[in-house]
Amino acid sequence: MSGHNGRVVVFAPSPQLTVTVEDLNGEPDIHVHPGGQGVWQARMITSLGVGVVLCGTVGGETGHVLQHLVDDPAIETQLLHVDARNGAYVHDRRDGSRDELVEMPAGELSRHDLDDLYELTLTHALDAGIALLSGPSNDRVLPHSLYRRLTEDLTVNGCRVLADLAGQRLVEVLDGGPSFVKVSHEELIDDGRAASGDLADLIPAIREIAKCGPEAVVVSRAAEPALALIEDELLTLHVPDLSPVDTRGGGDSMTAGVAACLAKGEPLREALRVGAAAGALNITRRGLGTGGGDAIRTLAERVELRPLRGSHS
Repeated sequence: MSGHNGRVVVFAPSPQLTVTVEDLNGEPDIHVHPGGQGVWQARMITSLGVGVVLCGTVGGETGHVLQHLVDDPAIETQLLHVDARNGAYVHDRRDGSRDELVEMPAGELSRHDLDDLYELTLTHALDAGIALLSGPSNDRVLPHSLYRRLTEDLTVNGCRVLADLAGQRLVEVLDGGPSFVKVSHEELIDDGRAASGDLADLIPAIREIAKCGPEAVVVSRAAEPALALIEDELLTLHVPDLSPVDTRGGGDSMTAGVAACLAKGEPLREALRVGAAAGALNITRRGLGTGGGDAIRTLAERVELRPLRGSHS
């Protein structure tokens, strides 16, 4: 699974329309952007100089607006027009925190649309050689089993599959045999894979996930150094101290940074450094999935991968 052509296919089944209200000199400043996990990851990948093929769906009034907002020249949009509407949210950040005013869930994709989306993603991912699977904002959009089928079919045909998922979506992806898995410690606890955020509980959960065959498993831990298991070696990822502005989306940026490096054929450990730097830089910014490639590479030089020693390892 070493083939790559410098592009990443991002599976973003139902992007979101995002409306965020900021404060500008005491007046409301409204920002309208495409969003959702896959879109934010695609944006970060392009920041690192790697092209993206974004595979997803657009439908309803929100979808009509979304298709015009994804205008990055480095992102090739492969968006199917469907009847199911895209989701949307309105957040208020005028006081510095992120307050959710309203969220509209996305609609359920039909069986026909699911077949077309699967075929579209499979075709482009096999051509690119690397795929990053993201999730929709709610569970009714598509059946979790599609993640297993897509992961398995891509993997057995030589495509490297990365996933940043949790819950039943993660279960299905692991059954398909992914190459790289990232999950947060909160998600491990919510999923019942770990009793707490203590290393003594997280490490067995990481090793259990690794039994499914991924080359690397990464667990983000909010303000604590992320954990990584590579070739049966446990590591902690130490990033430079930076002042956070919005911690949301740091994990997505980390996975995107890893995907961008692997698409360039860079070693996995270097990809982890860049991914950790991308996540660290993203939380210093108001835009999710944003950050300059030069700044990320500079920060990556300061990221330390330290072997985890002692009784927990």
